[in-house]
Amino acid sequence: MAALVWLFAHVEAMRGRLFVWSPVFLGTGVGLYFLLPLEPGGRALALLAVVSVLSAILGWRVGGGAGPLLIAVALLTAGLVLAAGRANTIAAAKLEFRFYGAVEGRVVVVDRSGSDAVRLTLDQVRIDGVRPERTPKRIRVSLHGQQGFITPEPGLRIITTAHLSAPSGPVEPGGFDFQRMAWFRQIGAVGYTRVPVLAIAPAVEGRAGLFLHRLRMRISNAVQVKMPGEAGAFAAAIMTGDRAAIGQATLADLRGSNLAHLLAISGLHMGLLTGFVFAALRYVMALAPWIALRFPVKKIAALLALAAGAFYLALSGGNVATQRAFIMVAVMFIAVLFDRRALTLRSVAMAALIVLVLRPEALTGPGFQMSFSATTALVAVFGWIRDWPEEKRPWRVPRWARPMLAVVISSAVAGAATAPFAAAHFNQVSYFGLMANLLAVPVMGMVVMPGAVLAGLLTPIGLSSLALIMIRPAINWILAVAGHVSSMEGAIGHVVTPGAVVLPLVALGGLLGVLFQGRARCSGVLPLTLGFVLWSVAERPDLLISPSGGLVGLMGEQGRALNKPRGEGFLATSWLENDGDAVAQDVAFARAGFAGEKGRLRFELGSKRAVQLSGRGAVERVEEACIKADVVILSGVLSEPVPDCLVLDRAFMDQKGTLAIYAGAQGWRIVDSATVAGKRLWNTPAE
Repeated sequence: MAALVWLFAHVEAMRGRLFVWSPVFLGTGVGLYFLLPLEPGGRALALLAVVSVLSAILGWRVGGGAGPLLIAVALLTAGLVLAAGRANTIAAAKLEFRFYGAVEGRVVVVDRSGSDAVRLTLDQVRIDGVRPERTPKRIRVSLHGQQGFITPEPGLRIITTAHLSAPSGPVEPGGFDFQRMAWFRQIGAVGYTRVPVLAIAPAVEGRAGLFLHRLRMRISNAVQVKMPGEAGAFAAAIMTGDRAAIGQATLADLRGSNLAHLLAISGLHMGLLTGFVFAALRYVMALAPWIALRFPVKKIAALLALAAGAFYLALSGGNVATQRAFIMVAVMFIAVLFDRRALTLRSVAMAALIVLVLRPEALTGPGFQMSFSATTALVAVFGWIRDWPEEKRPWRVPRWARPMLAVVISSAVAGAATAPFAAAHFNQVSYFGLMANLLAVPVMGMVVMPGAVLAGLLTPIGLSSLALIMIRPAINWILAVAGHVSSMEGAIGHVVTPGAVVLPLVALGGLLGVLFQGRARCSGVLPLTLGFVLWSVAERPDLLISPSGGLVGLMGEQGRALNKPRGEGFLATSWLENDGDAVAQDVAFARAGFAGEKGRLRFELGSKRAVQLSGRGAVERVEEACIKADVVILSGVLSEPVPDCLVLDRAFMDQKGTLAIYAGAQGWRIVDSATVAGKRLWNTPAE
């Protein structure tokens, strides 16, 4: 009771600063939805909706500390209902079998796969032999083999012969779930083609998507013609979002130096572009007294900067990260229009609420987590510096040095805030990333982005080359920094994937430290410390088995050994990265752990002997293998069980998904991805 009284009193003392907690509770509800083992039914959702509404009404009417707590309950339940509603309203058919044959559809997205192949997302799909009601709303096809007979663009209707299958499940129990991501993108089948893709109907003229795509390609090609090489490819990427021309070596350097965020059109680019437009317009209008004295130049500049941001959003393709960035700057400029302080935690909270309402699934992605962690930390830190009385500051910074100090602080704060999320999602830490950002980000903000805006303004009169000439040395500097830093000894570290509770604990610790006032901020140290401690003792499976039974990964002294050098590469790469061991698949294949010949590999784990059988005749060799082994991993389907022998065959793993096995004194403990993922909309077959 005393604890409840203390809580009510503390909440009451925070009145006026409670709005910033709104996205925290709404996001918690969204997160709870994705953690459920079963899809909530209609009655349960209706009950939660009623609880949300009643809690909101009572919270609005009840005074004291109880009111905000009831609002928190309303937001939490609303988040769960919101996420469930979103998942149900976008429901679409999934392909229920492996398919090879004729596929037809309209191009809606053109991008590139992880192997750098051109990839098309199609809607208005027709699949030979599949009824319309069973046909996925969207499919995604990677183009291999001889291509080049068409120029893919939105609206173009194409036909090809493709291999298709349903989106795959988690790479391992609790791991990345491609099925869930595909569900929210309404992609019901993925695959590839090695035959030419042909056009059967042209893109319809006059469509905004087609116009913007063609404009984007024209700008990208023009930039690369006037600025050849990697510098031109970099400029095209930041101006239009077209990253097709960037070499793999350059991408590796940017990732290794923690500068890859300079390519992704997100918060940094949107903020730099709109900020430059806002400042430049306001300065130019202030130079004309007749305008400055008669019109609200600050608000006019904010409106025009917002319009520039909207055009940049459309030109760059409007991906989710860019949409999120635009929402954040829109909230900031709308605050300017209403004479409110633009950069506050309330503005960040409002942007987060809008994103969660529109796309609740964004909560689970690295983009949302990294951008909002960085923005929250930056606004909080600069707010503390701004509110620190001048006479109590232990330093005196000359005015000329303040911009550089702001860059140093920004890079350090944003890097520290995003580092745990980046490491958890990408299993990589750039130890010299802060140094690289300090050397590159100021050049990006003060030279490259203003020059890119200037190039866009000069394009109609044919003088864009002047601006491109100005920014080329700056881009070369950024690429040189990336290359040098990434090649330094010990520049890149690899970390193990954390357990499911680690990131929520880290996020909670950071939020308590930022959103609480006074000494209560210290309470964030406990969950933050606990999260990192749990991360440091994260346990990896001793054995991983793919759903096909064809790929097996055995943990040993050298790291995880794989049973084959090629095949099922996405799974193999994901397993090794999750181990914090980013080596190539063939390197893991060369490690000690397996014995025997291809198609009949032996290994020992704990007290059990195991055999992995694959290839022709594998099923016929099961009984023979069971004589000397306790467990048989079979890439085929066994018709009858073998007494006193555990056989993990294809039929078993089709139901269970990827298997993670932990060896202990009591034998093997088997965890399967299907049980961990639960029965959800995205992994349950259609009735």
